[in-house]
Amino acid sequence: MAQSFDMVVIGSGPGGYVCAIRGAQLGLKVACIEREHLGGICLNWGCIPTKALLRSAEVFHLMHRAKEFGLSVEKAGYDLDAVVQRSRGVAKQLAGGVGHLLKKNKVTVIMGEATLTAPGKISVKTDKGTEEVTAKNIVLATGARARNLPGLEADGELVWNYKHALVPSRMPKKLLVIGSGAIGIEFASFFNTLGADTTVVEVMDRVLPVEDAEISALAKKQFLKQGMKIIEKATVKQLDRAPDGKGGGKVTAHIEKDGKTETQEFDTVISAVGIVGNVENLGLEKLGVKIDRTHVVTDEYCRTGVPGLFAIGDVAGAPWLAHKASHEGVMVAELIAGQHPHPIKPNSIPGCTYCNPQVASVGLTEEKAKAAGYEVKVGRFPFIGNGKAIALGEPEGLVKTVFDAKTGELLGAHMVGAEVTELIQGYVVGRTLETTEAELMETVFPHPTLSEMMHEATLSAYGRAIHF
Repeated sequence: MAQSFDMVVIGSGPGGYVCAIRGAQLGLKVACIEREHLGGICLNWGCIPTKALLRSAEVFHLMHRAKEFGLSVEKAGYDLDAVVQRSRGVAKQLAGGVGHLLKKNKVTVIMGEATLTAPGKISVKTDKGTEEVTAKNIVLATGARARNLPGLEADGELVWNYKHALVPSRMPKKLLVIGSGAIGIEFASFFNTLGADTTVVEVMDRVLPVEDAEISALAKKQFLKQGMKIIEKATVKQLDRAPDGKGGGKVTAHIEKDGKTETQEFDTVISAVGIVGNVENLGLEKLGVKIDRTHVVTDEYCRTGVPGLFAIGDVAGAPWLAHKASHEGVMVAELIAGQHPHPIKPNSIPGCTYCNPQVASVGLTEEKAKAAGYEVKVGRFPFIGNGKAIALGEPEGLVKTVFDAKTGELLGAHMVGAEVTELIQGYVVGRTLETTEAELMETVFPHPTLSEMMHEATLSAYGRAIHF
């Protein structure tokens, strides 16, 4: 006999498990179906393990700067296997925590592969056979995977995707990273810091192309200073692979720029050219679910158009961020439970990139604000003007604010520099509270902190900056 639930969530990534737990908190009978790892890509193969790797690289970088701080380190080195082992341990710990939270909230976990056979009906292939499940509401939280472009497919030896790069079998000597979005530039930063001769190829006109142009330019300046090579407005057309039979070898990359194609030789390539939604083999077409470029089409409440069927997180499209998925999960669970949640506002979702230097942003860039017809006031405050930044030995960076000149609304905020991924939330809260420049100016920021730059960047937009 089929098990019956009020809500079934397919996928246990950040959006999925949060949705399941919130539904259970609201008194719903909930099940979560997962085909591979509790915690999904983010906890096991994305956000968390990459940050653990990047922390190791950051410490290694600081070890080489020890003399600046009056310290001495004898022959700084690293053990790549140990670095990876620590990263996997962090991921394992957090994934185990997800299992505990689901159990604590009495969510039924079914390990297996789900297919929607009819509205409200799911067939699950498990190790023990096929299990039938029915649900009044079904939430798709199946996530996404790395995009494979023809000729640039990952093979795990010479050409890696993000999964291969998280558990590298060797340290690249000469590395090519294709794509400079968050995933590409984070891996480029990690391997470059550990000593790989790193080249980044980006098809757009600048690295980190979704960020404010001024912030991208400052980040690029630091990447180049660290020895990274960057080729913009270029395309990798072909990869000629010559494996050595021992897990290594060489790759000849054909790179096209300005109508000319040149070849460069590398021993490792990381392909970070985007993601595709996991929409296959779910039975979505049969139910009439609309799919656009591998992503399920939804309305602002994550409804698919099929009664009782929702889609959240990466499978539902951009922005592909774990925190966006989690909030969608809460919203959908509350909607199903009969509450009246507010829809997510895409322009108030922060983006964070954990390269060195870090990059963080929320809202409209200066360019997009002007294109949308706003008259803007722009404020800037450099790290060199901040006492805490200088004390930390991190004087390179910028905090930038974009305000509506007529209303004082904070349209956007953009940062590059040390720990900006922690700072950005202040502006996110401000946007959620519909703060204007007046409230931000009147807020007392603690001294000495990096957060003072957020105050000064607001003052700067109105010609009132004190320390620069």
